[in-house]
Amino acid sequence: MMTDQALPLQQEEKQFSLAKDAFIRLIANRLAIVGMVLVLFLFFVAIFGPYITPYDFLSQDLMARNQPPSWQHWFGTDDLGRDIMSRVIYGSRTAVIVGFSTVSFSLVIGLFMGALGGYFGGKIDAFVVWLIDITMSIPSLLLVIVINVSLKPPLVNWMDARFLATGNEFYRNTIWVDFVLVFGSLALIKWPKAARIVRGQILSIRNKNYVLAAEALGVPTAKIVRRYVIPNALGPIIVYISASLGEAMVLESSFSFLGVGVRPPIPSWGNMISDGLRIWQLYPHVLAAPAAVLAIVTIAFSFLGDGLNDALNPRQWK
Repeated sequence: MMTDQALPLQQEEKQFSLAKDAFIRLIANRLAIVGMVLVLFLFFVAIFGPYITPYDFLSQDLMARNQPPSWQHWFGTDDLGRDIMSRVIYGSRTAVIVGFSTVSFSLVIGLFMGALGGYFGGKIDAFVVWLIDITMSIPSLLLVIVINVSLKPPLVNWMDARFLATGNEFYRNTIWVDFVLVFGSLALIKWPKAARIVRGQILSIRNKNYVLAAEALGVPTAKIVRRYVIPNALGPIIVYISASLGEAMVLESSFSFLGVGVRPPIPSWGNMISDGLRIWQLYPHVLAAPAAVLAIVTIAFSFLGDGLNDALNPRQWK
């Protein structure tokens, strides 16, 4: 018969939750909360910002070129008289699209390859490790340049041919080629990191008792990996997603700055910084606005990633 003292203990055990405990630790981290608020604000601006800006990001006013910040133009205007704040806001949409697309593609590839090598081991694991090492040994900038130079002209020519054949306006807008090539090439750069994280987690999980019990009961391998292995490796993966979003945005800006990313007239923080760098000595506000926003976003993702790591990693708990 259960005593009265055992009931409270049992209730406490039922109320314990790793997710709840991690959330409490996360909100107790002030820097993580600051990062989370800034990241949520970035997503809000990326979704709704272009609909509430006072100016079109392509609207030019040659009579108002390179004006300093004012009540009419909070961030000033560029050398074509375009409102810098409107372009920075629209550039946040470019950054979020590229960031989410890159992380999604790299995570899918990394989950598959890491789970494949970590769970089966042997020659399959050796092949996965070899492929990871080969990919990481290729300079990222060189890989992006090769992909853009080799694939963009035939893709643009194909879209032009489809537009002439069908008259569909979708094929006339070749800016999607830039987006696809950018997040595709970035995904090829970043998937090895995701694969290494997943592989390391699965190597430590595959010999756990619940996995061995599922194998003994004849549960299919794909189901074991999907239901028992990957969910128990989600902690580091969540941290990877948070850190990789900010890193992907910085990489996209870097490649756009060098002219191999998203190209004008679509605004990107990278090509805005590249344009401002030419005239920053005379008009520093043209460079300062996109550079400051990129720096703030990078710091916000860093704070959030560190907070998630502290909250989800039991080894960090005190």
